[in-house]
Amino acid sequence: MLKLIIGNKNYSSWSLQPWLLVKYFQIPFEEVLIPLSEGSYQSEIDKYSPAGKVPVLVNGAIKVWESLAICEYIAELYPEKNMWPRQIERRAWARAVAQEMHSGFVPLRTHMPMNIRGWYPGKGRTAEVGFDIVRVLQIWEGCRRQCKNDGPFLFGPFTIADAMFAPVVTRFKTYGVKIINASAEYAQTMRELPAFQEWEAASVKERWVVQESEIYKNDVVKLLR
Repeated sequence: MLKLIIGNKNYSSWSLQPWLLVKYFQIPFEEVLIPLSEGSYQSEIDKYSPAGKVPVLVNGAIKVWESLAICEYIAELYPEKNMWPRQIERRAWARAVAQEMHSGFVPLRTHMPMNIRGWYPGKGRTAEVGFDIVRVLQIWEGCRRQCKNDGPFLFGPFTIADAMFAPVVTRFKTYGVKIINASAEYAQTMRELPAFQEWEAASVKERWVVQESEIYKNDVVKLLR
C-alpha cells in the first residue's frame, strides 16, 4: 500500500495537494502525519524523505518527494483514473498551470501562508501578492470559460491541476480575497468536495502551532476554533 507522509493539515499546503488527489480518486493509502512543530520532527521526516521535507510518497523501495512529482507518479500507477485531461491540448494546458502553481506565486505563498484556522482579511496584500492573485484568477477564469460544459473543475473533470490549486482556495478564504463569477463558483465547488472538507475539519481540530505560518497572530481578528 502507498504511504503518504504529510505535515500539519492546518499549514502544509504541499501536503494537501497529493493527499486530495488520492482521496478524490479513492486510492488506498496509509497516512503518516508528522507535526512540523513537535520536538525532533526533522529526524522523523528524514526517515522517509531524502530532501528532508514533506510530502513524500513511499511505495515499497520507491520514494517520491515534491508534491507535483508525487501526483505524476500516482497518475502513472493508475492510468485508468485519467488524472490529467484526456485531450492532448487540455493536458498540455493543465500541466502548464499545475507547474506554474508548483514553481511560482512565491509572494502569495510567502505573505499568505496556508492557515486554515486563521481569518486575516486584507493581510499580506503587497503589490506582488496582488499580481499573483490576478494571475490565479486569470487561470481559473480562462480554464472555466473553455471547459465549463465538461464539468465543474478547471478542465471539466477533477485533475491534478485542481489538486495543485487547492491550497490557494484555502488562502483566499483565510485572507478574505473577494472573488466573483466563474472563479467564485470554482472555489465553492472545491470547498464542497468531501475530501476537501475532511482535510479542513481535521485542520481545525489540530492544536499544533507552526510559528513561521502565524505571521499575523498579533493582528488576529478572528480565529476559528
